[in-house]
Amino acid sequence: MASITAKLVKELRDKTSVGMMDAKKALVATDGDMDKAVDFLREKGIAKAEKKSGNVAANGLAHITVDGNVAAITEINSETDFVATNDRFKNLVNTITDLIAANKPADLDAAMALTNDKGQSINDLIVEQTQVTSEKTTLRRFTVLEKADGDVFGAYLHNGGQIAALVELEGADESVAKNVAMHVAAVNPEFVSRDEIPAERLDHEREVLKKEALNEGKPEKIVEKMVEGRLRKFLSEISLADQEFVMDSDQTVSQYVASKGGKLKKFVRYEVGEGIEKKVENFEDEVNSQING
Repeated sequence: MASITAKLVKELRDKTSVGMMDAKKALVATDGDMDKAVDFLREKGIAKAEKKSGNVAANGLAHITVDGNVAAITEINSETDFVATNDRFKNLVNTITDLIAANKPADLDAAMALTNDKGQSINDLIVEQTQVTSEKTTLRRFTVLEKADGDVFGAYLHNGGQIAALVELEGADESVAKNVAMHVAAVNPEFVSRDEIPAERLDHEREVLKKEALNEGKPEKIVEKMVEGRLRKFLSEISLADQEFVMDSDQTVSQYVASKGGKLKKFVRYEVGEGIEKKVENFEDEVNSQING
């Protein structure tokens, strides 16, 4: 049997907002499996669907460059927001994103080898930045999109580049695409449409919702209708096409785009630091270590 640590209990509580004892019981019942424990709590009606989001801890900026039929979105990290907000770092981020858009590298290694007009590689520029600031700087990730002539890109940076959203539409125009990019930044969908959602993900959600409804004591003859209704709500939360458009809740995003003569094709959303867990320093311990060091 897995050891149920306080850390595991806290992680489950953070994800589901349940009480400590409920979290511990769920972990014991599922032998410490975090995902199964979340399902266990949902089935018991104790916790609703978890909205998964990585630990947002790292600093830096996300950026977008659109160059004709090519667009690049990047995330470059620094150790502190002080460095991330200075002009030197911002210029580095712009340079890296421009080079990636112009050259369309296949992976991070290829991107790091790209050179500017002075013959300096992205790797060289990052090393130089690190030497100047005494802070580690990294090109964490990037995505390059290429569109057809009749398609349009929409780009939006939130809070100076803490969130970047890049959207590609078939038809419509750039203002429509930008509005959708703003929606993506705000709502954070997982898929363009329900057609992209893996069948096993839907089957799993349907099974959890069924158990949840039965455990609520609902008659089995109406459970199926309840499940389908709740499944539609689930789809509207994760599918961009099915979400209520933030600028007009009377229509979905796909309806808004269609009303402008367009069709959703792709989107990419970067939030700085998502999925990166940063060591949390205890300020008192840090002060004591400096006094006693």
